[in-house]
Amino acid sequence: MTTSSPATGASECDHTSVGVLISSPQGLLVFERAAPPTGIAPVAGHIDQHGGSEQAARTETAEEVGLAVTHLHLLLTQWRPNRCRRPTTEPVGHRWWIYQVQASGTMRPSDREVRAPRWIQPDQLQQHAHRTAAYAEGRLTEHEFTARSGLEPVWVRFLHDLQLITLDVGTLNRIDQII
Repeated sequence: MTTSSPATGASECDHTSVGVLISSPQGLLVFERAAPPTGIAPVAGHIDQHGGSEQAARTETAEEVGLAVTHLHLLLTQWRPNRCRRPTTEPVGHRWWIYQVQASGTMRPSDREVRAPRWIQPDQLQQHAHRTAAYAEGRLTEHEFTARSGLEPVWVRFLHDLQLITLDVGTLNRIDQII
């Protein structure tokens, strides 16, 4: 059940999220988040009232990019101390379920959540990871990162753990400080 904060009317964070990796011969489907947090990311969202992580993966895919999930495979589960734009209680963070999915249909991106959806190849994914690293290391200002973002910081360690990008441990730890 999703509860609302009396002060804002916004749903409270349920500390659970799904991430959805959709691949095709053209690459991995990513987009720029239309709402915070800043960054390029795959489909993701809170589990909330969706009933469970699998249903949330299906629902978020339909809501964000208009595709129907035809098959899903759990790749990993992991706690990440990422902040949430929703009102929250301690601890700050989310238990994540990351799925690889097959999807069908015609992409219909949500105007409310998605900007510039695109398929990217591994080398482009790595370039976006390096841009996020530059931001975490103070080589880019927040304004520069927002204007031309890299990966949404919470995604960097997931993608590294899944061997889709490569960064050294020190860089990963600095990125973890900004999630």
